[in-house]
Amino acid sequence: MTTQAQYRTALPFRLSPVAATLAGAAMLASAPLYAAEPTVAELQAEIARLKQVIAAQNPSAAQGAPAAVAAPAPAAVAQPAPAAEESETLGEVTVRSRNRLERLQDVPLSVSVVTGKELDRLQATDIKSLTQRAANVSWNQGNQRTASLAIRGVGKQGQTEAQDPSVGLIVDGVNYAYNALSSSFDFTDVDAVEVTRGPQGTLLGKNTSVGVVNVTTRRPSFTPDASWSLTIGQQDTVQGRFAAGGPIVDGLLAYRANLSVSKGEGDIKNAYNKDITYTNKDRVSGRLQFLLTPDSSFSARVALDAQPRAGETYNARTINTPTPAVYANGSVNTLATDPAVRLARRWFTQQTGYTYQDNFLNEKTHQVNNDNQRPLVTGSNGAAAELNWYLDKFNITSITAYKDYHFNATNDEGTPFDVHRNSGGFWNDYRQATQELRISSQPGGFVDYQAGVFLMKVDNQADYRREWGNDAGAWYANAAQYNRLDANAAGRYLLQNSLDRLQMSFNSPAGTQDIRNKSAAIFAQANWHLSDPLTVTTGLRFTREDRRNKGSTLVNNNGNAPELNPVAVNGVAFGGFASAANGSLLASNSAAQIALANSVASKYFGVAQYSALTAAQQQQVADAKAIRASQIGVIFAPTEAEPFKDTLPAFVISPSYKFNKDLTAYASWQYGEKAGISQLTNGVSNLVRKEKTNALETGIKSALLDRKLLINANLFLMNIKDYQQAVRVLDVYTTNLNNDGQLYYTTATGNAPKVQAKGLEFDGAYSGIANTTLRFSGAYTDARYKDFKQSAQPVENGYAGAAPYRDVTGQALPGASKFTFNVGVDYQKPVFTDKAFHASFNTAYNSRYNADNTLSSYGWVGGSAITDLSVGLGTRSGSFDVSVIVKNAFQNDAPLTKTWNSYTPAVPRWIGLVVSGKL
Repeated sequence: MTTQAQYRTALPFRLSPVAATLAGAAMLASAPLYAAEPTVAELQAEIARLKQVIAAQNPSAAQGAPAAVAAPAPAAVAQPAPAAEESETLGEVTVRSRNRLERLQDVPLSVSVVTGKELDRLQATDIKSLTQRAANVSWNQGNQRTASLAIRGVGKQGQTEAQDPSVGLIVDGVNYAYNALSSSFDFTDVDAVEVTRGPQGTLLGKNTSVGVVNVTTRRPSFTPDASWSLTIGQQDTVQGRFAAGGPIVDGLLAYRANLSVSKGEGDIKNAYNKDITYTNKDRVSGRLQFLLTPDSSFSARVALDAQPRAGETYNARTINTPTPAVYANGSVNTLATDPAVRLARRWFTQQTGYTYQDNFLNEKTHQVNNDNQRPLVTGSNGAAAELNWYLDKFNITSITAYKDYHFNATNDEGTPFDVHRNSGGFWNDYRQATQELRISSQPGGFVDYQAGVFLMKVDNQADYRREWGNDAGAWYANAAQYNRLDANAAGRYLLQNSLDRLQMSFNSPAGTQDIRNKSAAIFAQANWHLSDPLTVTTGLRFTREDRRNKGSTLVNNNGNAPELNPVAVNGVAFGGFASAANGSLLASNSAAQIALANSVASKYFGVAQYSALTAAQQQQVADAKAIRASQIGVIFAPTEAEPFKDTLPAFVISPSYKFNKDLTAYASWQYGEKAGISQLTNGVSNLVRKEKTNALETGIKSALLDRKLLINANLFLMNIKDYQQAVRVLDVYTTNLNNDGQLYYTTATGNAPKVQAKGLEFDGAYSGIANTTLRFSGAYTDARYKDFKQSAQPVENGYAGAAPYRDVTGQALPGASKFTFNVGVDYQKPVFTDKAFHASFNTAYNSRYNADNTLSSYGWVGGSAITDLSVGLGTRSGSFDVSVIVKNAFQNDAPLTKTWNSYTPAVPRWIGLVVSGKL
């Protein structure tokens, strides 16, 4: 067995670089297959050194992707790379999906790989850009907190703070157990991105029910290197990237540091404040890593990352369209809640230059106009320590990590009027701590195995807030209330004060939440080599979940008119006086309440006694109180939800058969569970059941045409029981509060009984054309509800008498495209003496899908394709390069989301100039 010391000082390989490495191919990763199993950190250090050797021997090859390393050869001599013009065979493609370096063709899983080289070439730094280069994985549009990853059409639905993501994200071995952690950051200095489909968890980290996206950044190296890039583009875009690494103490301590800065305007302006644009970029992030290798038996890597808080405006990037005049059953939509009715009121027409038709409907102006929209503020810090011990028969790895996340939203109702000062605002502070300990046997022999334990603790404090302004009363009053209050000065004063400066932590969806999750798991996986061609992989995991949630909905500030409060709501005292619907005082009032009523008469009408008010004046007081009570809505004191406690199993059984070195067939049965959700629905505990996924898969992995063509394909079937998503449930709170013999319903996170996804996936790569590499992937996916009878009604079913929920059994899942396809091409041609011309493109296509979670007939988004291009010229050594990048080159204008009276427009074409180099 090769020792760690020998590994660092010898070069027992024959090098075989692959020019242009398949344009970030779904088939090619930048790490070799080794007989022994050194740590990933050690391998990264050696890979960096090998790249330097390759570059020194053949600078033109260095312009392509990192070299793949072939099997060990007898002589420790690096062979010259072929000329760039020659077509080449594919090297030994390797992945880390099973927590060790393996040939992709040997891994009995559906895995796609995108290298950092392609991502760099096309400036693909956000999670959407990363995932649109792999098969059957999609990014579901939202803001930094509400967006999500989906695989095989599953994962769009469901986004509560207490819910696990369906698709996990792992960055440098650290699991991110919160959806928001995947959407708020630039991923720079990336080495590779791997997408693994199906339930995961028998190998490492947090269990996931649908799949994992694994991001690996470049690690510290003992070979000095430094690179930089500067991008200047449309919309005042400036992006700067810098990365450097090398030895601090040669052979003992190395470092790597990278810094990323992104600034730029968004494509849509706020007419009220044109310095606010949607979706702008304002991100600064950095990562610092150290690698310690005191001897051949131990290494340690410590990583620190930070993204200081900054603001980006995502919410309300919306184009409003006319509300349909009729509902789905043909009945007239009275527009009682539509902005057109509200904006026609005298209160709002006094402001000239703003109308519903010319301003609120903004498809022509392509601007929003609101007074209180603010950027979403996000920030994060993290730390991780990875320790590796290398023993004769096995290795031990420990990863200790911490990650936090901050999110603050200040929203608006979408007009320049002072209706909301914080419409649906949100304050969130998330913290997670994880500890993982693994043991891995050395490969070879009858069986090789991995086993470990994983611990996670999550604390998440969330506060959903709302504050009303002095136009809110006129906005929320019904027609009768508004007409009576707008009739005179006293009524208008009541109308203004009814909601002005009232502030709540409100129940939409959950008021305040104090979420405390604890997970503890044991896992193991083994590869049984029954013969040279036949290997059976088995794995097992048990995860103990303890999830708790405490919530409340309360008024934080009574604003300008506490005297208009109700007496009490749901047993929570508000200190108001009791009056009838017509405003007359009830006999139950105490002396203090009578005094409060008299103060109302004095404040608004200038009389000393409430009893002196006319019937019309008392009715005005009742109207103002009713407006206030309707917006206060649900109130409940701090309440502990029923905890979720259970042990979740997961397993995998996967035989694979190698017909020859270029053809492997496999089958797999994967099973996984996602924890249930401890939550409150309007103050009443509403425990969500765990989600259970059975996934069957069979596929082949092949290398053809003298290994110039790789094609991997598989058929899959996933059956999910108790799929977690929004459902229509009985509103126990409102039913008990009204106590009128009727049942009331609300929408909350719950379980859809059965979901199924089935289809075909393929990944391919071709390197048989001189100077050109081609990567392609695609999928046919049929993801639909097999049993779901309690879906929320779409808006077009809001007519009187409609059922509280509907049966969508047999319909496709929201966000699920039936067909997806991706193709990427990278062309590189040596020119002049020491220069290289290069051109790349990536096209991602998806067929139509329904963007509305209730499957509204208005939610369909047509099929579309997005193409990114890059053309440039640089030195063959990589010391300097100039490129032009075009994103969405052919101006795809398919909306990102769509409902019956609004849509989120596509991000338009963007052109930038990138200057980069190595120091």
